[in-house]
Amino acid sequence: MRSLLLAAGVVVCVSTPAVAQTVSCAGQFFGGQPPAVVDETLRIGTVMLCNHGYAVLASEHTKGALWAAEYLSEENLEVAERTPRSSRFYPDARLPDTMRAELYDFRSSGYDRGHLVPSGDEAGLSWQAETYALSNIVPQTAELNRGAWVGVESAVRGLADRDGELYVVTGPGYDPDRTDTVGPHRIPVPALTWKAIYDPVTEGSGAYVCLNTSSPQCRVITVALLTQLVRIDPFPAVPAGGKDHVMQMPPIEASPYALEHEAGGEKMLREWAAPKVRRALAELVRSLGR
Repeated sequence: MRSLLLAAGVVVCVSTPAVAQTVSCAGQFFGGQPPAVVDETLRIGTVMLCNHGYAVLASEHTKGALWAAEYLSEENLEVAERTPRSSRFYPDARLPDTMRAELYDFRSSGYDRGHLVPSGDEAGLSWQAETYALSNIVPQTAELNRGAWVGVESAVRGLADRDGELYVVTGPGYDPDRTDTVGPHRIPVPALTWKAIYDPVTEGSGAYVCLNTSSPQCRVITVALLTQLVRIDPFPAVPAGGKDHVMQMPPIEASPYALEHEAGGEKMLREWAAPKVRRALAELVRSLGR
């Protein structure tokens, strides 16, 4: 989103209905460095929120997160697998009214409430409950939220299980020339959502990028290209040479919740090569880079 995003250096620690403790953000970031917004004009009106299992950078312009960062470990995922699911969404009371989405903003909007950090990553009920704060939610099409995005989340968890640990950063990407909104607070609808990973075991990186449409396509790109696309460097502590090629990324897994008319993940990856999709991506890259 051109000329949107973040205020300098404000950090708020968690105090949600589920938890009333002070926690630190630092453990969620590779090298202790939070994702960097590389365009200074984007750093207006933001605040960092620390939770037990993840951190977000909330924006007054989007009424939600610009990024959500988490450290995934095999041990925590084992606990998460045994944890029953909670699904109570709530507005994030740590944010002032001018920065906060409300439940009614999403009612009858035609969009799902899409998680950036999924509840399935979180070790225990209290950690899981934190992911239902609306500061961790963006409007997603049902086709993406219940289909390919579930597959991306599952693939990333599988990689964390295999290698033992991962650093993951997830966020929305906006087209400033064509942004739909939902609700009285005019919550912007992302043109795409992305999930970047850094594997400290293999020192590899890569990112999944999915168009937020009724026929979503997903693609794997380098972290360097992602930074050009959304103006956010998810892993500033990783040397440039570690971000200019894609590690061997796990394929997007099939979702049991996918809508019947939605194509499978492997078809989406093939369809990304279609000229219409290439033009849409090129247009988005150009608009974000202006």
